Amino acid sequence: MIEYFGYFAAFIIGLVLGLIGGGGSILTVPVLVYLLGINPVIATAYSLFIVGMTSAFGTILNYKKGLVEIKTGLKFAIPSLAAIYLTRKFLVHLLPEKLLTVGEITITKEFFLMALFAIVMMLASFSMIYDKKVKKNPEANPNIYITFFQMFLVGIIIGLIGAGGGFLFIPALIYIAKLPIKKAVGTSIFIIAINSLVGFSGDICNINPDWYFLLIFTFISILGIFVGIYVNKFINEKSLKKSFGWFVLFMSVFILVKEILF
Repeated sequence: MIEYFGYFAAFIIGLVLGLIGGGGSILTVPVLVYLLGINPVIATAYSLFIVGMTSAFGTILNYKKGLVEIKTGLKFAIPSLAAIYLTRKFLVHLLPEKLLTVGEITITKEFFLMALFAIVMMLASFSMIYDKKVKKNPEANPNIYITFFQMFLVGIIIGLIGAGGGFLFIPALIYIAKLPIKKAVGTSIFIIAINSLVGFSGDICNINPDWYFLLIFTFISILGIFVGIYVNKFINEKSLKKSFGWFVLFMSVFILVKEILF
C-alpha cells in the first residue's frame, strides 16, 4: 500500500513541476526517504534522475510554446554544472558516516543531508509565500563574476540535497535576467533538466541504481508534468505558489522535528 502512495506522489511531483516550474523536487527526497524507506544518499541521487528526466520532457513542451530562453538558461546552468557534478561524484561520497561527535550527540551524514534539505526547503517556502514585486531596471547589468559565483554555490547546494533548484533559479531569472514569470518558469525547467541529469551522472560510479523502480517512478512523474503544464493556463499561479509554499514550510518543519527527535 505504501508503494502505491509513493507512485501517486510521483505524479504530484511532476504536476507541481509543470505548474510552477519548481518545488516538485522538494517533494522527491522526502517521498523516497520517508515513504519508500530509501537511504538519504541514494534518495538524493534518485531525485536528480527523476527530476531531470521529468524536466527534460517538460522543457520540450514549454519550448514549443516559446517559453524557454535557451541562451539565458545556459548562462545560468553552466556555472552550476561543474559544482553539481563534482559534489555528487566526490563530496557526497567522501563525507564520513559520522561527521561530528559532541559528547553523546553524533551528527551523521544522513542527518546532515536531511537537515540541510529541510533548511533549504524552509528558505524556499518563504520565497513562495512572500512574493516580492519585480523591479525591472533594464540599465542595470548584473556583475558576471558575482552571478557566476552565486550559481556555483547554488550548484553545490543542489548537488548535496538532490533537488532540481527551481526554487533557487526562478527568482534569479526574474530579478537578474528580467524574464517574465511564464518564461522564467519554462527556462527554470530547462535548467533543472540539465543540472539534475549532469548531477546524476556523477553518481553512476558510486551507486547501483534500481532501474526498474527508477524508470517506473520517473514515467509517472513525467505524466504529472504533462498534466501540470496543461493545467497551468487555467489557474491562478500566484495563489497556487503561495499555498504550495505553506505546504513546503510544513514539510520542512516536519523533517527537522523527525530528524532531531526521532
